Amino acid sequence: MGDNELGTFLRMRRGEVTPAEVGLPPGTRRRTPGLRRAEVAMLAGVSVEYLIRLEQGRDRHPSAQVLAALAGPLRLTAAERAHLYRLTKNSGASCVGLAQEPVRTVRPGLQAVLDNLEPAAAMVVNQVGDVLAWTTGFRRLAGPIGLLDGEAPNLNRYVFADPRSRAAYPDWAHVADQQVAALKDGPPRPDFAGELTALAGTEFTERAERVPGLPRAHGVLRLEHPEAGSLRMTYEILAVPGDTGLRLVIQLPADEATAGALRAIAPLRLVASGPGG
Repeated sequence: MGDNELGTFLRMRRGEVTPAEVGLPPGTRRRTPGLRRAEVAMLAGVSVEYLIRLEQGRDRHPSAQVLAALAGPLRLTAAERAHLYRLTKNSGASCVGLAQEPVRTVRPGLQAVLDNLEPAAAMVVNQVGDVLAWTTGFRRLAGPIGLLDGEAPNLNRYVFADPRSRAAYPDWAHVADQQVAALKDGPPRPDFAGELTALAGTEFTERAERVPGLPRAHGVLRLEHPEAGSLRMTYEILAVPGDTGLRLVIQLPADEATAGALRAIAPLRLVASGPGG
C-alpha cells in the first residue's frame, strides 16, 4: 500500500460500499459504485476536508473516536476495525503515557495452581483481558460460545466486538460494564482503550465515561450455553500478588440445575485443555 496505508485503506473501503448499504439513494453521475467523500463525511459526522486529509495522508493521527465514526458508514467488520486502528499506530500515532506492558505468560507455580483446580472452571487473565491459561472445565463453558477462538483470546474483544457474546450473556450490558470496570481498575492503558473505541465505538466509550473502576470481585453470571442451556455460575476473582495485573477467575455452579447440566456435557469436553492444561 505504500507509505499511506491508512489513506489507501479508507479509499478502498469507501469505493466498496454502495449507497444502498448505508440507506442512501443511488443518485446519478457516479464515477464509481462506491460512496462519495461527502457521503462518508456526513454519515460519520466529520468534515469533508478532514476526510480528504486522511485519505491523502496529510493527517495520519485520527482519534479513536474518529475511527469508530468512520467504521460505521464504511461497513467495517470487527477485524477491519482492528486493522484500521493498527494502521494509525503503525503510522506513528501517539501513545504517550502507556502503562507497563501486560504480562502475557503464566509462571509454572501459578499454572500448577490452575491445574489443581480441575474440574472447576477457572482461568488466568491479565490487565487488558487476555485469557492466558484455563482449565478443561472453563473450556467446557467458554469454548462453545466462541470466547477461546483464535490464538490470543481476549475477554474485552469478545464482549465488545464478537456478536456471539450478546447471545451468550443474557445480561450483556452488565457484563460489558464489569469489563470496563476491570480495565480501569489499574494502570491506565490508553492504547488498548483506543483499540476498543475503534472496535466498539459508543458501546465502549460511554461506559468508559460513566463506569467507575470498581469491578465486582464476586457475583453470579448467567450464561446461555449451546450444549448445556441456561446456566448460572458464581464467580470469584482473585488478584495474583507478584504478577502485575494478573487475576485468577474461578466459576462454580450457582445451583443444582446448573451443576447437573455441566455434568451432562462433561464427557464431551474432557479431552480438551488450555495452554499447559
